[in-house]
Amino acid sequence: MSLYMASQSEGRISLFGAPFDSTTSYRPGSRFGPGAIRESSYGLETFSPALDADLEDCPFTDMGDLELPFGDPNPALALIEERTREILRRNRIPFLLGGEHLVSLGAVRAAAEMHPGLQVIHLDAHADLRDDYLGMKLSHATVMRRVIDLVGADAISQIGIRSCTREEFALAKTLKRRPDDIFAKVGDKPCYITCDLDVLDPSVLPGTGTPEPGGLMFSELIGILASLVTRLRIVGLDVVELAPQLDPTGVSAVTAAKVVRECLIALGCKDEQ
Repeated sequence: MSLYMASQSEGRISLFGAPFDSTTSYRPGSRFGPGAIRESSYGLETFSPALDADLEDCPFTDMGDLELPFGDPNPALALIEERTREILRRNRIPFLLGGEHLVSLGAVRAAAEMHPGLQVIHLDAHADLRDDYLGMKLSHATVMRRVIDLVGADAISQIGIRSCTREEFALAKTLKRRPDDIFAKVGDKPCYITCDLDVLDPSVLPGTGTPEPGGLMFSELIGILASLVTRLRIVGLDVVELAPQLDPTGVSAVTAAKVVRECLIALGCKDEQ
């Protein structure tokens, strides 16, 4: 499978990369994530036994990577927001490849503007609910607090959280939900899914900037994502925080590419029904 070559037809999913990691606080390198996911996708089959469906039957468009400035995150977020808004205005579903988790904020800004009542489902090891990190309001450690500023805490559902500060914990407890509870809560409202790959256990995906023991296994994550994608009204999604150089075996990049493949198939084949 190649994300560039598997589909060049105008499907309703538009894939694009945001190679940015200027606020990474521990181990940088997630800016190389989008390229590594594409490169590793060459080693994957297009068919998913888990979904009994083939990517070749689920057309999407790969728009390539944005060219993003480093340093101040505001210009990068503005470019991500602009690209996402462009995709949404064409009645297509943006699928963002990160990059650090802050890149999700640009996409969510556009989705919230275009889809009133937006719900955000956040899969992650970390709560990302700090109001600031080292005095910075815009950081991969504050991204979900900034999303709450946009859509309100009632619109957020979190899965997989196992690391946070004492201050974050009180809020995180109110946002933690099981998938079945999310289905009941969200109903037919528009949804954006943001998946930080460190939700996976480091034994499954060590190539990420802030690994946290005790995470999901691969089959658990795929089951959750497929269920969310097929049962909810998805208007945008992202997969972020692969830092491929931190895993010299290359397995993390392959795992990330397979997560992307499964999401593309689940969403694309639902769209074609």
